[in-house]
Amino acid sequence: MIPFSDEELIEPVKQTLDSLKPMFDRDGGGIELVGIKEGSVYVKLTGHCKGCAASTQTLKNAVEKTLRINIHPELIAIGVGDDFEL
Repeated sequence: MIPFSDEELIEPVKQTLDSLKPMFDRDGGGIELVGIKEGSVYVKLTGHCKGCAASTQTLKNAVEKTLRINIHPELIAIGVGDDFEL
């Protein structure tokens, strides 16, 4: 059980994603926060990262791992497409 509301997670998640942006920039890509619901952080990969074969690994090994270290060990990162609505 995550001891934070979705609203309380918004700023820390934004800060964590901002800290990862240089990694995405180096590969010509980007990451955008779509929303947070019940401990799941929905993000959209952009640029060269969108549809990249390594995007699933990036979400788990970089984004989710950093969110868990910085905020809470039960957070989950989920990549979504352009048509996703929370």
